[in-house]
Amino acid sequence: MTYTITTRAQAKARARELRAESATRGKSLSHANALEAVAHELGYRDWNTASARLSNQPEIPLQVGERVSGRYLKQPFQGRVHGVRELAGGMGYEVVLHFDEPVDVVEFDSFSGLRQRVSAMISDDGVSWNKTSDGVPHLVLQRDSAHLI
Repeated sequence: MTYTITTRAQAKARARELRAESATRGKSLSHANALEAVAHELGYRDWNTASARLSNQPEIPLQVGERVSGRYLKQPFQGRVHGVRELAGGMGYEVVLHFDEPVDVVEFDSFSGLRQRVSAMISDDGVSWNKTSDGVPHLVLQRDSAHLI
C-alpha cells in the first residue's frame, strides 16, 4: 500500500493506525516500534532519520518538478509543476504548470487556442475556484506520484 506522507504529523498518524491495526489482531505494538515501522515503510533506516527528513518538508500539496495530470478547461493533460506559492493564510495555492503537450482550450472547430504553460489558484484538494460558464472548474489537478524524493 502506498501512503502520501510528507510531514511528521502524517507519519505519527500512520503510526497510530498501525497500533490500532495491531490491537485488532490482538497484538501489542509500542508507539516507538510503530514509528520505526512507518520509517521503514517510507524507505528510511530509522525513525530519527525519517523525522529529520520529514521536518524539512514544506506543508504544501505540490513540489516544483513534480509530475501531475488532470483536466484544464475540460481537456486532459499531463505535465510538471513549474511553480507553487501559498496564498494568504494557507487558503490555497497558486500553481504554474507546464504541460507535456499543448492543450487546446477553445471548444470551436474553426480555430484553436493552444496553451502549454498555465497558472491557476487551487484549493488543497487541487481544484480551482474559477469555473467555466457551465460550472466546470478550470483546473482539476492530481499528483501522479506521491512518493518522497
